Amino acid sequence: MTSAKRLKLDSEANEDNVEEKPTIKIEPDDSVTVTVKTEPLKSDGVKIEYNSDDDYVDEDDGEEKKPVISAQERVWKSKHCPYLDTIQRSILDFDFEKVCSISLSNLNVYACLVCGKYFQGRGKNTHANTHSVHNDHHVFLNLHTLKFYCLPDNYEIIDATLEDIKYVLKPTFTKDEIKSLRRTHKICRALDGTSYYQGIQGLNNIKANDYMNVILMSLCHVTPVREFFLDETNYSKIKLPPGSIMYPLVQRFGDLVRKLWNPRNFRSHISPHEMLQAVVICSKKKFQFTKQGDPIPFLSWLLNSLHYTLTGAKIKRRSVMLDTFQGEMTVHSRRVPPPGESGVGEKYKTTSTTTSFLYLTLDLPSSPLFTEDGDHNIIPQVPIYKLLEKYNNMTEVEYKTYDATYLKKFEITKLPKYLILAIKRFTENRFFVEKNPTIVNFPISFDMAEFIDTAVADKYSNTEYNLLSNICHDGTPTTGTYSTHLHLASAGQWFDVQDLHVTKLQPQMITLSESYIQIYERADLSVDSKGT
Repeated sequence: MTSAKRLKLDSEANEDNVEEKPTIKIEPDDSVTVTVKTEPLKSDGVKIEYNSDDDYVDEDDGEEKKPVISAQERVWKSKHCPYLDTIQRSILDFDFEKVCSISLSNLNVYACLVCGKYFQGRGKNTHANTHSVHNDHHVFLNLHTLKFYCLPDNYEIIDATLEDIKYVLKPTFTKDEIKSLRRTHKICRALDGTSYYQGIQGLNNIKANDYMNVILMSLCHVTPVREFFLDETNYSKIKLPPGSIMYPLVQRFGDLVRKLWNPRNFRSHISPHEMLQAVVICSKKKFQFTKQGDPIPFLSWLLNSLHYTLTGAKIKRRSVMLDTFQGEMTVHSRRVPPPGESGVGEKYKTTSTTTSFLYLTLDLPSSPLFTEDGDHNIIPQVPIYKLLEKYNNMTEVEYKTYDATYLKKFEITKLPKYLILAIKRFTENRFFVEKNPTIVNFPISFDMAEFIDTAVADKYSNTEYNLLSNICHDGTPTTGTYSTHLHLASAGQWFDVQDLHVTKLQPQMITLSESYIQIYERADLSVDSKGT
């Protein structure tokens, strides 16, 4: 039996992307030995690079992927996506919480730029990918990385025409742009053709959050607060104690300020939904947007909470909130002796304490219980100067506790840059809340010099204050609504803002309202329309 030819293979372990060139040599024993030489494939000079979050590793499930298109085709498609004309800018809304509409997760969330809905992931079998296939929607925006993608092909879209969408999602301001807001104003135009002044936009009332809207809108127009929060670098690296829940409050308030002053919004109003969600969480549901509340407690909580968060929970540090609104006063207090006592003794001596304040409370005189015939339509009025006499260090105010009565005098020793006055209009008892309808007559500008000591007044170049915001209440205590009168100094114009409704206002109409909270700017800090 003749010996069969035997084939002997002597090869090394081959790697991927190699081509094989066998060389055959006949040996004397008629056997054949095949020697395999390997050479790497040529790439034709094309350098292929892949991002870790594109093809090989899916960011959602971690499964290994293989590129489905060549590098050259991928680059061409990134710059020539055929689906850009399907984007519907008019329905895009980035004001709501960034969570998937199906899984309710906030991880790897993408916005469909065709229908405006949010979906999670973009890899195979993810909600965004499934939505793309089933609904023929292909253009998506990662709400965290601000990158655009085409699904299900899964390539990044690079196109300069998409920058306006990115800016609406996350507006940014240079230092020069921030400073220019003091002296210039812009009349902007939304996609639907409506126009709005930069910084004057309606805030959506989700259910009963008008008491929050007026505070948020007013604070966004206080110059130091506005300039601080327009620059995200001022608060992007805040360090809080472990377990603190306050961090989102500053971030969401900063987002609201930047969106409100965005001159390139797609619509003429914005929704404070994310800010309100942060308020509910950080206040542990003390303030909610589904139930009407009082703006004064909310203002006090918000100012203190923003200060607490900005200083990293170190209360003694200064923050933009304290530098802007904090003043100081000395309170002189003496105990009133009860009938039958002489009032002599240590406990009846006058004590003086120095304290700081963020706003001053003004007490309205009691409304008359009875009126003469024909006077039932007359609403009582009082000048604001009469209410401010409480702080002239001469007027004694009576305060009662459960076991004693005190007489106190208030002496302002330091004027704040921005003075907040809170008019005590509501009285709550065990059974109901009563509203005092007294009209407070006030000027647009007034001087605090007559309410402070001469030595204190000499410390300031100017003690005059100009009205910046006037928050009003209209209606009954339980069913009434809040609105605010805002002064846009750069335009020299007053506006009446009630949720989504924004109208121009004549200055003489401001004093006819039932004022509740007022914010005044010290005259030496004011900037007129010419920037002088």
